[in-house]
Amino acid sequence: MALQLSHAVSDGIRRTLTRTGGILFVGFLVIQFGIQTAVNSTVLGYLPPQAAAQFSRNAGLALPMSGNVGLALFGVLIILSSVYFVILSRTFAQPLSEMSTFPAPATQRLGRATAIALVGGLIVSITVMIGFFLLFIPGLFFAASFLFFIFAVAVEDRGIISSLKRSWGLARGSRLKLGVLVVVSALFGGVIGGVAPLLDLAGVPVAADVVTVVLTTVFFLPYYAIIASAYLQLRDDRDVSNRSTTEPIDASQVPEL
Repeated sequence: MALQLSHAVSDGIRRTLTRTGGILFVGFLVIQFGIQTAVNSTVLGYLPPQAAAQFSRNAGLALPMSGNVGLALFGVLIILSSVYFVILSRTFAQPLSEMSTFPAPATQRLGRATAIALVGGLIVSITVMIGFFLLFIPGLFFAASFLFFIFAVAVEDRGIISSLKRSWGLARGSRLKLGVLVVVSALFGGVIGGVAPLLDLAGVPVAADVVTVVLTTVFFLPYYAIIASAYLQLRDDRDVSNRSTTEPIDASQVPEL
């Protein structure tokens, strides 16, 4: 069965508008604020004092810390972000009727899943980036093909190669519709990329960072919920199809002619 994109969108939004979705929203917001602050603080920390004093007026969200401390904070937040996305994937992939709470296995083998998500996510990002550099279409193709990588890691507890293959297989036959999701996210990124500089030019860099983080969270949390719904659709369809082709026919149940 082909992916029902409209159902994935409506189902994803419903998943977002639950109590658990609200908690995930706050978590995403906190992590994004932390990463933005860490990046700005790291840049300021590595600049010479005079340059840092001049740049700080346009730096946005930042804390007074050395470059090394800022870089360490950034690394910690990246790891925390991977932990978050593993939990998010497991939560959004549970039945909608159970979305009022986090699933019991939300933190099961969390360290392993986080490490795989980090390394595999880097591989996927590089692959997609190369695809976009070569031509737009290959990048879009790879992005759509590996859209379910994090769910294969977090929900199915697969390794890197197995998760890449699983995502590739699930996307087969639905890449055009999944590509629509990728294009929408890219367009949103372009909009954000245009809004933030305008606010910077207006002399409100802190507001630029706040608006960027809030809008990013408002968009991407439902976006991941929609991907989770699409994953569930395609996973269940594939599993049913595989089961029907692999289960032997019980000859005793076949009437004699």
